[in-house]
Amino acid sequence: MLRPLLFLLALVAAPALSAPTSFSQAKRLMFELYTGPLAATSLYCGCPFEAQGRKLVPDLNQCGYQVRKQPVRANRIEWEHVVPAWQFGHQRQCWQNGGRSQCAKDPVFRAMEADLHNLYPAIGEVNGDRSNYRLTVWGGEPNQYGQCQMLVDFKGRRAQPPMAARGPVARATLYMAGQYDLRLSESQEKLMHSWHTMYPADEAECQRHRLVSQRQGHDNPFTAEQCNP
Repeated sequence: MLRPLLFLLALVAAPALSAPTSFSQAKRLMFELYTGPLAATSLYCGCPFEAQGRKLVPDLNQCGYQVRKQPVRANRIEWEHVVPAWQFGHQRQCWQNGGRSQCAKDPVFRAMEADLHNLYPAIGEVNGDRSNYRLTVWGGEPNQYGQCQMLVDFKGRRAQPPMAARGPVARATLYMAGQYDLRLSESQEKLMHSWHTMYPADEAECQRHRLVSQRQGHDNPFTAEQCNP
């Protein structure tokens, strides 16, 4: 895998790069962005949220969210890896040697885990329910979280994101695959390219991309091509 090696060499050669070097650092940076210039709404459910101390708390009533099973996680915002750590971790030898904890010293895994382009705020319960399930569409009728249009098929280990989220998750997925030489299935790659085209970036996504790119040190070319035609 040549791309991760080149990425690692770039980190060594350019210590001033603004990209976060750990997941905890990435979460702090995202907290600053979403309590500052970015619209504080969750990815899959569009729920507004605000800071209460160091926590981000969603207004479930305003977005019509209904708790499915986990009220504690439903009442907090968590940082969702669009491409799950499980998915990119399984393509690293450290994960094969002992799971996520074994990847703590792997600089490529740490870079992937901390990549801001792949991180979005999500209702904690939805983040937990989505788990590492693949994002896809099967025409199911959302009925699990009130007005939130996310749908999770636990038996089939798949999640159907609402239309408003399909463009952003597609561009995050395609970016991660290209940036870190991750393998996608043929069907997944085809679907992500389709969503990328069908659901182009709006001004809110473009603003997020500009600010995240400044912090990350480079852009997401899939978003950039739509925001800077």
